[in-house]
Amino acid sequence: MLTERRFVRPLLLCASCLFIISASAQTEAPNYRMPPQAIADLVDAPLTPAVRVDPTKTWMLVLNRRSLPSIAELSRPELRIAGIRINPANNDRSRASLYTNLTLKHLANGTEKRIVGLPGSGDIGNVYWSPDGAHIGFTMSHPDRMELWVAEVVSGYAWKIMDNALNGAYGRPFFWLPDSRAIMARTIPSNRRPAPEAPTVPTGPVIQENVGGPAPSRTYQDLLQDPHDEALFEHFLTSQVMQVGLDGSTKMIGRPGLIRHAEPSPDGKYILAETIHRPYSYTVPVYRFPVKVDLWDATGMVVKNVTDMPLADNLPIGFGAVTTGPRSFGWRSDAPATLYWIEAQDGGDPKEKADIRDIVYMHSAPFSSAPVALTYLGLRYSSVRWGHDELALVTSREWQTRRTRTWAVKPGKPDEEAVLLFDRLYEDRYSDPGTPVTQANSQGRPVLVTDMKNTRKIYLFGTGASPEGDRPFVDELDTGINETERLWRANAPFYESPVHIVDVKQQRVITSRESKNEPANFYIRDLKKNTTQTLTRFPHPYPMLANVRKELLKYKRADGVNLTATLYLPPGYNDSDGPVPMLMWAYPREFKTAAAAAQVIGSPHRFVRISSGSPLFWLAHGYAVLSNPTMPIIGEGEVQPNDTYVAQLVSSAQAAIDAVVTRGVADRGRIAIGGHSYGAFMTANLLAHSDLYRAGIARSGAFNRTLTPFGFQSEERTYWEAPEVYFAMSPFMHAHKVNEPILLIHGEADNNSGTFPIQSRRFYHALKGHGAPVRLVMLPHESHGYRGRESVMHMLWEMTQWLDTYVKNAKPTKVQ
Repeated sequence: MLTERRFVRPLLLCASCLFIISASAQTEAPNYRMPPQAIADLVDAPLTPAVRVDPTKTWMLVLNRRSLPSIAELSRPELRIAGIRINPANNDRSRASLYTNLTLKHLANGTEKRIVGLPGSGDIGNVYWSPDGAHIGFTMSHPDRMELWVAEVVSGYAWKIMDNALNGAYGRPFFWLPDSRAIMARTIPSNRRPAPEAPTVPTGPVIQENVGGPAPSRTYQDLLQDPHDEALFEHFLTSQVMQVGLDGSTKMIGRPGLIRHAEPSPDGKYILAETIHRPYSYTVPVYRFPVKVDLWDATGMVVKNVTDMPLADNLPIGFGAVTTGPRSFGWRSDAPATLYWIEAQDGGDPKEKADIRDIVYMHSAPFSSAPVALTYLGLRYSSVRWGHDELALVTSREWQTRRTRTWAVKPGKPDEEAVLLFDRLYEDRYSDPGTPVTQANSQGRPVLVTDMKNTRKIYLFGTGASPEGDRPFVDELDTGINETERLWRANAPFYESPVHIVDVKQQRVITSRESKNEPANFYIRDLKKNTTQTLTRFPHPYPMLANVRKELLKYKRADGVNLTATLYLPPGYNDSDGPVPMLMWAYPREFKTAAAAAQVIGSPHRFVRISSGSPLFWLAHGYAVLSNPTMPIIGEGEVQPNDTYVAQLVSSAQAAIDAVVTRGVADRGRIAIGGHSYGAFMTANLLAHSDLYRAGIARSGAFNRTLTPFGFQSEERTYWEAPEVYFAMSPFMHAHKVNEPILLIHGEADNNSGTFPIQSRRFYHALKGHGAPVRLVMLPHESHGYRGRESVMHMLWEMTQWLDTYVKNAKPTKVQ
């Protein structure tokens, strides 16, 4: 039997109740509450389906998404271990995004075909097309097991292709083989015994020791805690690789092990196998555990021992710190069987001076010759996109300078000099050249889309950030001469973004198009003829908000930095109505240049899409919403952004308030500030260091930076290097200055680095001790984002009550 000790941590009240603390004592029945009906209807509105285009560009797969799960589902046993969360009943990830059904839509004639043969219960996940586009592989998650299923496109029929249960605890559970006739999957060993039980009497203390050099680590949650955790970790992550044919035939490949990754080569003759092994760590998650990397043949025999990556619990401090030795292994997508990896040349330390930081290596089958260096990078490796022997794109970047470079290299001629295509600051949105477009090749691997007559030409899809807002585009880039031609760009009143190239020669592209009042739907756009063909007709999910007004506001901070925000006005609002209560919802970001901080973010032409964490619910309750007013924290040159965090934050907030008051839609006495995660941290700081707002709402935040002493967010310095910064930025240290009402909401099972639930609990106690109006709501079983329907509804009820009490219906008071 599995014990409850590590599956569900104890709560202060029963698992079916909500834990609420009032200023003095428990005064209410701890039951879930419902927000106003208009807000509840928005929560229950249907979700827009996801889509996937097949490799032959004949069919579009439409996946209907699940609505919010119930709190009863979230209350099921959950194993939180080694930085991952597992459903111990079916050996799957416990909080995966799943689908309810599959529908095929023909791209040419628009006919639809519903996939049939699915079981009456279970959720769909891990959906992948076969390389030839004739089948779809996917998993079915049941309460007690996860199964491998396949659907045939021609018949539209789906079936389970093997009885062995899959192991979905960590990593991708299966890959198609290149012949499209078989799948390689990680399964639960057939002879696995019951999970180990926790000892009733400890056999000794839990001991950790550091006998070497410094081993700094950021704050992680759900880590291993004792030998029993180690035994559970091995039990649930051990898997057996198997090959299963579409006819149901199976064969075992290799031996069972803690296999985190098993990927066939593009030609199917080899397998890249990565196996976790001891020693484990109680201070870092599973992805930093020791890993043995091997190449197997198709039967599971070891062809080559590639490397053994040690425990990475002592990486240098700083973004861009990596392990020494080979890392980041993968198959070259455009070659039969060529392994590639990266090796640091600076000891893995981004603070060390080095002309060459990383080298990208390749090693081709039969792996008997020496590896070949593909390219040498002056910045840290970021990604590679393979095309063919004459073209691959390698991108590198550096956090300290925010610089990124992309090089064109020739994998078939690695001795030839690389060509620098892009060299820019990645925080500069206006200069973003876009993302190189890839598509599946005949082996089902992503490769660059190139012009058939000139294979040096590639295509770029970009967001198209500009002073008037985002205007997505399609570009053609000749990498041989590094010249770009714009093929198309979105125009008002639509926000239209390219998602897939259907025909390179005819320049036909699938796009997603939306407007202020029209939900996103998919089209085939002919770039040459400038015509569109409708693919989907998803209805407006919230007709009650169909006439919401949306504006892009531009204004300046006191220091001259240009700021922007998206203003939403409630349905039926007219300028003659004057000021209405307002909720501002924001998230501060760090920049190294004022120019980048001043750039416009977003588009005035996007549809009003509402997620469970959105501030836009209160449009249906008569509030105006100022969404994402930019709160840039700038540190140019040698100055670090956070050195003046509070002053810049307050100045940005003042500018946002001045803008909406000048616009005439809000008054200074009825504006609330709110945010989630780092936005909650921002909210608490604004209430502590200003009197600009009437009230605040802080969800899932961190408020005491001494509890994250080895860095947080974009701060690389440790507490001991910059104690004054940690103190100044921690609202916990300034709790005595908070005199506005603040609502704190936090998930009891928050696993986000740094935002331990204790952060909100201790901040509540600090505020309560100084007499601040404060309410703390802890949501059982919820993580950093809230998923349970009852939890989301209650969160909205709490926020509505708070806003109505302290903002909409508040007595007049003097605010700045």
